[in-house]
Amino acid sequence: MEIKVLMRHGAGIREMARELGCSRNTIRRYLRETAAEQYSPRTARPTKLDPYKGYLLERIEAARPHWIPGVVLLREIQEHGYDG
Repeated sequence: MEIKVLMRHGAGIREMARELGCSRNTIRRYLRETAAEQYSPRTARPTKLDPYKGYLLERIEAARPHWIPGVVLLREIQEHGYDG
């Protein structure tokens, strides 16, 4: 959705920034300008945790209906090479 449309619907600057994937200052600058520019959401960047997400999700699902403390999961992925 466009910024001005969201503004007409009563969305706040923070909400618009979150939804569109740009900074609050970008939203403010766009609202001040008269010429319309199109902003697209940012592309997702890989994180350090990405290689371990599959393993973590498997461990969490295997433990249901119980839970595994986050400290335990962190220790396990650190043993597999996670350095974050």
